[in-house]
Amino acid sequence: MKKAENVVSDYNGYDYKKIFWEDADRKYEDMADRLAIRRLLPKKMDEFVDIAGGYGRLAKEYLGKAKKVWIFDYSQTELDDAKKEFGKKVNTKQGDIYNIPFSDNTFDGMIMVRATHHFKEMDKVMKELHRILKPGGVLVIEVANKKTLPKMFRYWFKKSDVNPFDKNPSSLKELNGDGFFNYHPKWIEDLFRKTGFEIEEILSVSNFRSAKLKKIFGTKNLVKMEKVMQKPLAKIRFAPSIYYKLKKA
Repeated sequence: MKKAENVVSDYNGYDYKKIFWEDADRKYEDMADRLAIRRLLPKKMDEFVDIAGGYGRLAKEYLGKAKKVWIFDYSQTELDDAKKEFGKKVNTKQGDIYNIPFSDNTFDGMIMVRATHHFKEMDKVMKELHRILKPGGVLVIEVANKKTLPKMFRYWFKKSDVNPFDKNPSSLKELNGDGFFNYHPKWIEDLFRKTGFEIEEILSVSNFRSAKLKKIFGTKNLVKMEKVMQKPLAKIRFAPSIYYKLKKA
């Protein structure tokens, strides 16, 4: 398997499900993602793809809504796990995000969740997603937000050199040697429009992502709060994850 030139994180041989989701107790974050997808994803689709969908964590949110479902990922390890879990219900395709191995205008629905922070060249990624989506098709995409309140405080109190008010993407090299990329809302929204997408809806997601809040309120109560606040807090792009419902013009 040829390694893509600009891949930041390679999950081949890594048990993403157990290590990142189960062992780290991210039930709240998982439910927050699901709430957003249920709100934004069309109820009926012909052909659908989960971009960077890994082992199919979110498959239950789209299985049954599309006649044909694909999971696309760079990691064959993750795709093999998806096939073990869902069998013939899903089709899998391995490949490079910068050269997605699907034809033009293939899908009328797609999602890409918890992936943007890995990509050095988001403009190229968006062009590829636009290319494989049918005119009028819907893309639900999650973006790692640069302009959050905690990041503002860290910057104001000299705990971080990353300026959350600077519109250019930031690379958090203290978290990863190649950098985890965060995006200012105005920058990413401009990119969406330049690429040929219309922004139909925005949600603020994982608004209460905090170990302290989990201990105080518990996952169940945080999810209830999340459900109420995703739409109102979207106005100020509050959360670490911002969800967009995009339509190909």
